[in-house]
Amino acid sequence: MLATLPFSLNFVHPLMEWSLLAAGGWALYLGIKAKKTRTGSPEQRKNLVPKKFAQRHYLWGSILLAVMTLGTLGGIAVTYLNNGKLFVGPHLLVGLAMTGMIAVAASLSPLMQRGNLIARKAHVGLNMGMMTLFLWQAVSGMEIVNKIWTNR
Repeated sequence: MLATLPFSLNFVHPLMEWSLLAAGGWALYLGIKAKKTRTGSPEQRKNLVPKKFAQRHYLWGSILLAVMTLGTLGGIAVTYLNNGKLFVGPHLLVGLAMTGMIAVAASLSPLMQRGNLIARKAHVGLNMGMMTLFLWQAVSGMEIVNKIWTNR
């Protein structure tokens, strides 16, 4: 069992990241609903406020930030432990950029809570860019998983 552990660890990162991609979609949905709660008509707001979309979006965003950071570091660690080196290429560099993007987007929360429209637009732009890159990461990651599986 211990002999297969290093090989098995190669699949923790991809599974975690696919889960994060789905969770990111959920956080996006909650963010859209939170905006609708802020900007909707009085009748829409009356129906949306009890569902606490803004608080749920904040919670899911915090979870995404933590798990994405740990997933990035875990993917790097497993690669290094199994290969004795890192493969510096697009998947690694885009993953690091995405982790930075989500961290900066999350750091804008205090400004957004004070009503700063520029911070809100930057938050949305960073997260939409990160989610777009995430879709590409999913594809390039599966290519890496396929190589690992084929070369076992």
